[in-house]
Amino acid sequence: RGFSFLRDGPLDMRMDPSTGESAADWLARASVEEIADVLWRFGEERFSRRIARAIVEARDRGIRFERTRQLAELIEKTVPKREPGKHPATRSFQAIRIWINDELGSVERALHSTLEVLAPAGRLVVISFHSLEDRMVKRFMREQSRGPQHPRGLPIQEASKPALSVIGKGIRPTDSEIEKNPRARSAVMRVAERRRAND
Repeated sequence: RGFSFLRDGPLDMRMDPSTGESAADWLARASVEEIADVLWRFGEERFSRRIARAIVEARDRGIRFERTRQLAELIEKTVPKREPGKHPATRSFQAIRIWINDELGSVERALHSTLEVLAPAGRLVVISFHSLEDRMVKRFMREQSRGPQHPRGLPIQEASKPALSVIGKGIRPTDSEIEKNPRARSAVMRVAERRRAND
């Protein structure tokens, strides 16, 4: 479905192909500014504007991006290869996939829903695979371990107490784990515990 450019396939990228807009359809209508913004925000792509311009210029010449290889090759020609062992299109494909599926919105909603179902002393364990997700998880756990901030001197209500206690720091895979499973390379695991009412 177009999640990877290592094998050529349709440029779709939707987790559920029956809903929403495909990557091909979005790229066929989005402006340079929209594409550049998505590549920068969700892929932290330094060359986001250059890639966006190349996509729109190709589109203006009548090219429609329907296949993963088409897009990957355009990006490869457009930007310098700066990270050894990493294809220049990696960040752009990640960004477009995150945008098409509203992945960060889903992560945000899932994190907040855990507060409704996690029992006291229950553990919330989250493994994220890129820095944007990890930052979001880290921020959520930190905020929930502090509780809402109130002006000094106001009485603290039960609902205002912190919901979670953060347990340790983010845990990264060992070299041997990465050797067994190279996809774990970018993983970070974070753990928090639901506080008891009397904590």
